[in-house]
Amino acid sequence: MENNLDKIRHSLAHLLAMAIKAKFPQAKLAIGPVIENGFYYDFDFSGGAVPSEADFAELEKAMKKLSKQNLSFEQQAISPEDARILFASEPYKLELIEDLVKAGEKLTTYTSGDFTDLCAGPHVANTSEIDPKAFKLDRLAGAYWRGDEKNKMLTRIYGLAFTTPTELTDHLKQREEAEKRDHRKLGKELELFMISEEVGKGLPLWLPNGAFIRRKLEDYMYKKELAAGYKYVYTPVLTHKKLYETSGHLAHYREDMYNPIMIEDEEYYLKPMNCPHHHMIYKNKPLSYRDLPLRLAEFGLIHRFERSGVLSGLIRARCFTQNDSHIYCAKQNLKSELLKVLELFKEVYSDFQVRDYWFRLSLPDFSNQEKYGDIQNKEMWEEAGSVAREALEEFGIKYVVGEGEASFYGPKIDVQIKNVMNKEDTIATAQVDFYSAGKFNLVFTNQKGREEHPVIIHRAIMGSFDRFFAFLIEQTGGAFPVWLSPIQVKILAISEKQGSYAKKVFEQMKENNIRVELDDNNESLGRRIRRSKLQKLPYIIIIGEKEVEENLITVESRDGLSEKITTESFVTKLKTDEHLKRFF
Repeated sequence: MENNLDKIRHSLAHLLAMAIKAKFPQAKLAIGPVIENGFYYDFDFSGGAVPSEADFAELEKAMKKLSKQNLSFEQQAISPEDARILFASEPYKLELIEDLVKAGEKLTTYTSGDFTDLCAGPHVANTSEIDPKAFKLDRLAGAYWRGDEKNKMLTRIYGLAFTTPTELTDHLKQREEAEKRDHRKLGKELELFMISEEVGKGLPLWLPNGAFIRRKLEDYMYKKELAAGYKYVYTPVLTHKKLYETSGHLAHYREDMYNPIMIEDEEYYLKPMNCPHHHMIYKNKPLSYRDLPLRLAEFGLIHRFERSGVLSGLIRARCFTQNDSHIYCAKQNLKSELLKVLELFKEVYSDFQVRDYWFRLSLPDFSNQEKYGDIQNKEMWEEAGSVAREALEEFGIKYVVGEGEASFYGPKIDVQIKNVMNKEDTIATAQVDFYSAGKFNLVFTNQKGREEHPVIIHRAIMGSFDRFFAFLIEQTGGAFPVWLSPIQVKILAISEKQGSYAKKVFEQMKENNIRVELDDNNESLGRRIRRSKLQKLPYIIIIGEKEVEENLITVESRDGLSEKITTESFVTKLKTDEHLKRFF
């Protein structure tokens, strides 16, 4: 069924191209592949009208009309010479033809009606297999030809497609709900962070509410890592190029780094990684086996050149702070240290109620000589990957294998989750490095009195605080757990008559380190309650005449429960909650 769905989606991409060519004859065709939940087609509209989403209804109508004509998709092999003639007016197809010829690939076309496209398929046999009510055009976007920003920007039209109309409806409903949880939307509504064009794209500003939660995350990890034997360091964000020449970043990571900054005729770079700096700290003094494992940790601010087209709030930004650490250990202790890292993942995610996650073991593609450092040393890479695999299997958690996804210095274990759009995201990583110690001449004296290179684990339990926070926003819908909420309780007095009692309750809360606000302005109670609920606060306390008379408070929780209790009982309830006690 899934394979047939892919055929349906691919066929719809061709129907879209047919509809576009009918309405915009000057359009030049690029590519139209299948993607998750649908398809897209890239077009060049240079020199003529450009479609907008206002044209979607007409284009969909044309596609549905075509689907009802029972058109077949006929495959045909074609020679390079004939292909060049057939697509003489299509520059992007001509470029693809030359690339396929150079690669020794066979050329094929698919014809439906009077439309022929350069395509490897597959397609449905006939458009009668397409339910005209089970697809819709979705959105427009810009896309560089072949994903290269040096190339021309094309217009990409996305479409959604499923087997049945019900599946399409369900997907749209799910997406609507997910959009309500989008961290960018909630970040603005809850005043968590902002992006300012004056500051720059991909450079978030943390507002007081978001900054508070960020600090709580940092405090949590600081205590957790100290207890696990980590030692904290600080490193600069600006570094001489020599360090990145030694580390291999300039050779293998240059595209993700910013251009150099010239200082006194020498090149410096904004830091894209913390690891080279930690290696230098390791070298600060001679170490023996007694000093290992050495676990260095840092909340390190880093900068990476993310292209504007992929920037997405806190998930993809140009500067962010990693919950970073590098563990230096003897080779024989590598697996045990990896198991401790995996256990730390488990503990942290349990505390944050992250349940549906899995691991991906990312291994190298040995045919890619340029991507990886010292890839010729196959034995080294295989040993590192083998130990990582053993640790995962001994830990007993599900994992998948990804070929060609390793870091340039070693295999890695990534933590994968599904975001609110049901797409896979990486939120954290642990990487095994047999490579860097030799590059930096990192050594320790072993039990036999000989120098030996340590093995390095690069790990980030929360990945970056920024991305992890974005994940929390979307998973909670902005309704953060009580211990993370910037405001835990809001007190609302019905009228000025209850003002003094409300202030007394407010002071009791403050004395007990509860984060509380008093809203005693002159607006109606209903309006103030609505505003408080939009803030997704854990608790609202309402104080009226009866509460004052009875020396009680009415507490409404975020999940709709209400009770009338004493202030002291409510404070005790918060402070003795088993989950909360660990975080106050």
